[in-house]
Formats: sequence, structure tokens, C-alpha cells
Amino acid sequence: MKKYILDAFENHYAIPQINVNGLIWIEGALKAAQESHSPIIIGTTDKNIPFLGGYEFIAETIKKKIKTMNVTVPVIVHLDHGLSVEGCKKAVDAGYDSVMFDGSKLPIEENTRLTREVAEYAHSNNVYVEGEVGAVGGSEDGMTSNLKYASFEDCVSLAKGSYIDTLAPALGSVHGEYVGEPDLDFNKMKKINDVLNLPLVLHGASGLSDNDIQEAISYGHAKINFNTEINLAWSTAMREFLISNPNTISPQEIINPSINVIKETVVSIIKKCSSDSKSKVFN
Repeated sequence: MKKYILDAFENHYAIPQINVNGLIWIEGALKAAQESHSPIIIGTTDKNIPFLGGYEFIAETIKKKIKTMNVTVPVIVHLDHGLSVEGCKKAVDAGYDSVMFDGSKLPIEENTRLTREVAEYAHSNNVYVEGEVGAVGGSEDGMTSNLKYASFEDCVSLAKGSYIDTLAPALGSVHGEYVGEPDLDFNKMKKINDVLNLPLVLHGASGLSDNDIQEAISYGHAKINFNTEINLAWSTAMREFLISNPNTISPQEIINPSINVIKETVVSIIKKCSSDSKSKVFN
């Protein structure tokens, strides 16, 4: 996905990553991307891999949906928060386009060493690599941690020592729903961007204001991850439909409206990231 991320980085927009929790998330995200003429990243969190059917099943399912839905915009299949070197390698072998090794809970030396091992394997297979420094707080997809702002020194150490393609520095965003107001460290974002000149990744973007997202993009964030706000929209729509239609038992009648809610939510996310119409650059 190198050319897509670099285009976003150089032209000050971000490609949204939509984390999937089942087939309807894939369908909704692909419909939104195609309608908006936007590149899109379909992310699967490592801890959800068994639930979703395994690395190979996921990669093949997404690629077959792209084909059967006649999707023509760029679609990148990404492993989010890979917790082991072995898991990242399995994703590479299964046909993922991009993998993230999350060594953020490890000492920076070990994080760098293991991330470099992933990068060497992935790059030999033309697969992109993301690394993380600090700890994005909150709880989501089985991932729970306390917020820990990344240090500038650790960001430089990981970026220069592991050969990653994108860096996810934890600078105040959280997974899941926010408690209180987000407090993003834009000064450190700017410093990291100025020194490394490397595409950055923002995790936990659900709940951030449009202004926060645009400012993060201006400081080098070329990939932004979304999950919670889509899940909230989906679960609200499902509850409302079932309450209003208590006698409906047809799975299609229940599920189809929620696919549309996912699609419309992703369309709004694409606009926040300013990636709408950007796929036309690559046609």
C-alpha cells in the first residue's frame, strides 16, 4: 500500500482504516469507499482473528467481496495490533497487504528488535509494516491498556531501528468511547513529523472532533483508524429496528438496514479524513 499512504502523506489527507467485526462491516465499508471514490483500509484486530475465521479466510473473503461487488477503488487488507511475530508472519503468508506489530507494552529495545524482525519478513514479501510506541488507552476488540504518551526519543528509536513504513505514536487518543475530553499532544506530533518525515497512524479516532482529525493530518497522519463509532451506529440501528419490528424474524430484513448504517457512517468518516475522490488519482 506504499503508493497510497505516501500520496496521502504528501497531499495532506488520511486513508481511513475500518476495523471489521463480521461480513457486513466489510460490505458496508466497501460500498462507502466505492461510492465516495476513496481508498480504504480494511483492518482486522489480531485478537479477533479466530472469531473472524483465521488469516487466510479473512484475506480471501475480503478479496472475493471486492471482486463480486465490482469495487474499483484501492482496498488494503491490514492486520491491526499484531501481538506476535509469528502472527504477523502468518498474515503476510495469508495475503495481507499490511501488518502492524504492536510491541508497545515492551521495553523500547525489545519492541524495536521484534518490529524489525516483522519488517524484514514483510518487506521481503512486499508487505507494508506499522509499529507502535506508547500505549493507546481504553478497551476495544479485546485490547485493554492505560494511556501512555509516547516519548519523542522512543519514536525516533523505533522508526530508525526497525525499518517500519508507518509509525503509530500514542499521543492522547484512546480505543473505545472517550471518558472526558481528548487531549492530543499536537506539539509532539509536529516535532515527530518534522524530524522523521514518516507517515503517522492515529489509533482511536472515534470520538475525536473533525478539527482534531484535520490537525493530526496536518502533522503527518496519513492513516486513521476507526471502529467504535461504527459499532455504536450499528448497534443503535439494530436495537431500533428490532424494537420497532418485534415480529420480524427474517435475517435479511434485520441485517440489511444495519449494512446501510455502516456504509453511511463510513461515508462520513471518509469525509472527515478528506479522502473522498482521492482514488481517482490512481485510476
